[in-house]
Amino acid sequence: MNLKALLLSSDEKIVRVLRRTLGDLEIEVDHCPTAEAALRSLTRDRFEAIIVDCADEGAANVLRGARSAACNKRAVAVAILDADVGLRSAFANGAHFTLYKPVSPERARSSFRAARALMKKERRRNERVALQVPLEMVSTESDTRLRVNTVDIGEGGLAVSLPRKRRRLGRWNLLFSLPGADRKMEVAAEFAWEGTGTQVGLRFVDPPAEALRQLRDWLQRNSPNPETDDPPVRCQLTDLTLHGCYVEVASPFPVSTPVTLSMKAAGVEAKPQGVVRVMHAEKGMGIEFTRNSAEQEELIEKFLACLAEHPNAQPELFVEPEALESDSAPAESSTIQDPLIDLFRNHAALDVELFQAELCKQRGMAAGAGV
Repeated sequence: MNLKALLLSSDEKIVRVLRRTLGDLEIEVDHCPTAEAALRSLTRDRFEAIIVDCADEGAANVLRGARSAACNKRAVAVAILDADVGLRSAFANGAHFTLYKPVSPERARSSFRAARALMKKERRRNERVALQVPLEMVSTESDTRLRVNTVDIGEGGLAVSLPRKRRRLGRWNLLFSLPGADRKMEVAAEFAWEGTGTQVGLRFVDPPAEALRQLRDWLQRNSPNPETDDPPVRCQLTDLTLHGCYVEVASPFPVSTPVTLSMKAAGVEAKPQGVVRVMHAEKGMGIEFTRNSAEQEELIEKFLACLAEHPNAQPELFVEPEALESDSAPAESSTIQDPLIDLFRNHAALDVELFQAELCKQRGMAAGAGV
């Protein structure tokens, strides 16, 4: 089943280029020539992407309208901009990606490859597969235990049927077995929505990597519309510390995108998880690592040592998005003493040239200190 994108543009050339380019990427285009038509479509249909030509009247209203439409609030938003227009207004109105004019097939293809990876992730996260199995719920705030039955499940959570008078608050640990699995899954969850009857939805909170892999494999096997992810995006590593990295890539992912990296050099491999803290359109992105376990830090230390021992080694780095936005932002620990993370957290608004200059300065200081 093709992905679906809404396009607001009155420029016939842009429409032709995007129809052809997105068609090649198996993305169906629903063209709306006016903002009024686009807003009507947002309330009626679900889209994986909202593409808006910011030169059109009402473009900002369409970007904001997508965020408030229940069925499209997690659609990937792409703003088409003139080269002399600043990015901040587009991002403030809800854009995740930008595409500069003139819109050529090559530029559009590069931008939408990254956008399509997120479109697929979000559609798969929204998909639900019917599942009726016993589930044990244990409150993290009391000794309350409930035994209920699941209704359906997806990557982001599951639905259950609860007693009508049960108060639906707080965080819970869930224990259940997927059909055919040899061991139980245990994940934390919180209440996300209530249905009209006894049905409620639970959102997973920071599921363990192994549990998430097990769930994804099961969903892939049992989904009525199985879909494969796009391959990871190749990047150029320019800066790396124990707590984060900066990579150069033509189509960086939006700020707040949770990602998984795969780094290889001279036989050493590390796969840290992180979240995008800084995004420079058509340039690169800064990623803060989010699972700072002792095991992950040890692997990254080993990787850093490998790069120091092999200065001519060309590390391979791939990055893959996990979702459009993280459901829970990483804790900003004040104990981290890392100039790169400080740059990401406190100076992300710098102009890209100034930001790159700060990165170069840090590299010089690190080299001088023998790091």
